[in-house]
Amino acid sequence: MARLFGTDGVRGIVGEKLTPEMALKLGRAIGAYFGKGSRILVGRDIRSGGAMIKRSVISGLLAEGIKVYDADLIPTPGLQYNVKSLGFDGGVMITASHNPPEYNGIKVIAGDGVEIPHEDEEIIESYYFRNHASRLEWRSYVNDPLFRADVIENYVEAIVSQVDKEKIAKSGFKVIIDCANSVGSLVTPKVLSSLGVKYVSLNCNLDPLFPGREPEPSPITLKPAIALLREISADLIIGHDGDADRAIIGDDKGRILWGDRDGALLSAYVAEKHPELPRRVYTGVSSSIVVEDYLRPRGIEVVWTPVGSVTISRMIIRDGGAISGFEENGGYMHIPHQIVRDGAMKTALILEMLAEYNTKLSSLVDELPFYYTIKTKIPASREEALCAVEKTVEAFKQYRLVTIDGVKVIGDDFWLLVRPSGTEPVVRIMAEARTKEKVENIVSNARSIVEECKKRRGNSK
Repeated sequence: MARLFGTDGVRGIVGEKLTPEMALKLGRAIGAYFGKGSRILVGRDIRSGGAMIKRSVISGLLAEGIKVYDADLIPTPGLQYNVKSLGFDGGVMITASHNPPEYNGIKVIAGDGVEIPHEDEEIIESYYFRNHASRLEWRSYVNDPLFRADVIENYVEAIVSQVDKEKIAKSGFKVIIDCANSVGSLVTPKVLSSLGVKYVSLNCNLDPLFPGREPEPSPITLKPAIALLREISADLIIGHDGDADRAIIGDDKGRILWGDRDGALLSAYVAEKHPELPRRVYTGVSSSIVVEDYLRPRGIEVVWTPVGSVTISRMIIRDGGAISGFEENGGYMHIPHQIVRDGAMKTALILEMLAEYNTKLSSLVDELPFYYTIKTKIPASREEALCAVEKTVEAFKQYRLVTIDGVKVIGDDFWLLVRPSGTEPVVRIMAEARTKEKVENIVSNARSIVEECKKRRGNSK
C-alpha cells in the first residue's frame, strides 16, 4: 500500500504535496480513526500554509463528527501536554519541525500525548486511500471549533513546576535563546522569565519565512548566537527547531553540544533527583557511545532504539518507564513531565542542573569522554543501502553489533553506524573514535562498502 506517513508524521512542500484538498481528505481519515464524538485539539507552528492546512484539517474532522478545539500557534510539546492533561481524545499538530521553510506537515497525537503508533498510521492511510467519507445527519454539523486560549499558560506552568524555581533564580544565569522565528518564541522566553533568568533573544519574532536562520539548529545555524554569547559572557545558548520540541545547547565556551552529550549529562542528574525511576535510558542508535561510557559506571542501563522519537516514546511506555529518552538531534524527554521530547522543558532542566551543581556547563562537558566525530551521507537506493548494512555486518562481525536500525558497530575505542535514511534516498554514516586517524579510516572503509554495493547493483541492471 502507498504510504503517507514518514518517520514523524506526514510532510511535504506546501502547494505541491500538501494542498488544502489533501489536508481535508487526511482530516476526514484522521476523524474516522478517532471516531464520531471524539474531542480533538488542533495546533500549528508558524510555517507557511499553516493556517490554510489547519482549517482544511479541521473541516475534515468536523465532517466526521469530531468535536474540535483550536489551540492555534503552539509548540508541538505544548499541544501534546494539553492533549493529555486536559483529557482530549487526541490531537493534530500542523508542523514540519526542522524541515526547510517550504515544507509543512501533519502529526497525529494519541490521547496519552504521544504521537500515535506507526501501526495506527496505516489505519489512517487506509481511510485516506479508500476516500472515506461518513454520511452524518445534519445535526452532527452544528458545533463550531472552540478556541482554547489557556493552552500556552498551562504548558508554561507545567514546565516551571518541574524545577526548583528559587534555586535557578538565585544563580543569576544569562542565556541566549534562538527561537528560529517560530512558536518557541511563545513559550521559552516566558519559562526563562518565570525562572528569574536573564536572557537575550535572537529570532524570537514569528515569521513563516524563517529569515533569521534555517529551522534546523546546528553549530552552523547558531553561529550568531555563539558570537553573541562570547560578546556578553553568557552562560548558555538555547537553539530551537521549528516546532520547539528540540533544543540544541551551547555551553559557556560557545561549544554547541549534540543531544547525546547533554542527554547523558541530564540523565545522570535526573537519576539522582528521581531515584524512583527505572535505572535505564532510551536513545537512538545514532547517539554516541559516549552515552554508555558516561552512564554505565553510574549504574544506568542504555537501551539502544531505532531512530525516531515516536519509537523511543512508545518503547518507554511499553517497558514501564525510564529516566529519560533522548536523541542526538537535541530531543530530550523528561519522563516526570511527559514522555515526548520537549525543548522548553529541556531548557529548564539544564538550568536546574547547573544551579544544583553550582557549576558551568563547560565543566560538566569536559567530564565526558572525547571522541573525534565524522557524520556523512552517500546517495543510494533502498536496496543499495540494505546491501551496505549487510556488508558492514560481515566486515565487522568480530565486534559488538546492534542491528535494530541499520548496523551499529561498537569497538573498544570506536563506533560506526551505517543505516538507510528514513527520509531520503541516502546511506547515513556516523563514526567516532579516540583518534582522528582511526575515525577517518573507519569512515573510508564504510564508504568503500557503500560504493561496492552501488557498483554491484549498477552491473546487475
